Amino acid sequence: MSDFYDSLESLDPAVREADLFRRLPDVLRAAMMAPAYAERLKGIDAAAVATRAALATLPVLRKSDLPSLHKASPPFGGLVSHPAGMFARLFTSPGPIFEPEGREHDVWRGARTLFAAGFRKGDIVLNTFSYHLTPGGFIFDSGARALGCAVIPAGPGNLDQQYELIEAYRPVGYSGTPDFLKILLDGGEKAGRDLSSLKRALVGGAAFPKSLQDEMKARGIDAYQSYGTADLGLVAYETPAREGMVINEGIIVEIVQPGTGKPVKEGDVGEVVVTTLDPHHPWIRLALGDLSATLPGTSPCGRTNMRIKGWMGRSDQTTKVKGMFVRPEQVAEIGKRHPELGRLRLVVTRSGEVDVMTLKVESASPAEGLREAVTATLRVVTKLGGRVEVVGLGTLPNDGKVIADQR
Repeated sequence: MSDFYDSLESLDPAVREADLFRRLPDVLRAAMMAPAYAERLKGIDAAAVATRAALATLPVLRKSDLPSLHKASPPFGGLVSHPAGMFARLFTSPGPIFEPEGREHDVWRGARTLFAAGFRKGDIVLNTFSYHLTPGGFIFDSGARALGCAVIPAGPGNLDQQYELIEAYRPVGYSGTPDFLKILLDGGEKAGRDLSSLKRALVGGAAFPKSLQDEMKARGIDAYQSYGTADLGLVAYETPAREGMVINEGIIVEIVQPGTGKPVKEGDVGEVVVTTLDPHHPWIRLALGDLSATLPGTSPCGRTNMRIKGWMGRSDQTTKVKGMFVRPEQVAEIGKRHPELGRLRLVVTRSGEVDVMTLKVESASPAEGLREAVTATLRVVTKLGGRVEVVGLGTLPNDGKVIADQR
């Protein structure tokens, strides 16, 4: 059996690079059919953008700007030339950001990622990413089916029902957040359920610290990390070499100085910027707000594409909690709905290998029921549960920070 999903993974790096930039000018022309890209790239000669240096001269599109762009010109901010009805599925993510799913085979590039994690044709996969309005569940579902796997579309939650499905279908693979994998295994052990069929996992959407990696290994599960977004699909993936993450095929990744768009030196930490070569829904220099760095050379596993160290934090205050982005705009919305509050700060920590979200709010004289009301608003706005801690006026620092990721 081949160690690679296809021959693209072992291409000479120079051949891959030449092919990417041979295709890029046509993708730029397709992008400029959309009004927002036509304005952003006005005066650009697409044919001349045929190297990394030329690509680096194009403006960066910040993911954090997408909510306001989408609100000003719904649904896709003028960044998509095709009408919404031409796509297969239409999603929303926190922000809100609106995402279309194309009709192409394995459009989110998931099959290659699952293959590197040991998934094979005929495997049964328990997919616990959410299928409700957001694309997460479908990203991994479509990738697994493209690989020839059977998928249990479980989504998160409903532990008792998940245990019934596992005991009946005996899935060998799991896809979902690492937090939920631990919850699933801990609950199953406590309830005396047989989850022994689970042998491998592809996790994403949340931190996967070394302590939790070691725990999964000790419990007999070979777990690999993936890196992606709801806009782009899967950007990079871990391989059996366990040395960083390999960039997916068909995309161009740059590591740039945050706020400038200028590429950093190899090995320096910077912001991840992605250009995709999908002519139906291209992204041109989308800055994700995530920090990473390139690794020198190629992976010992034999895959020859560029590698990054993985997720190394955020270049802005937007963070990811239990697989969902939480943005400063959402914290501001909570304050708008409760004008009696002073400053607000959302603190993200981990407890028992699970993300924990605590919203600290200032109040001069808290009314009865304030904490409960703000807790309810926090859930409505972020789609996540969390604690609310009421503190006195002037307690929180006046430093402009509304989200503090302390993980």
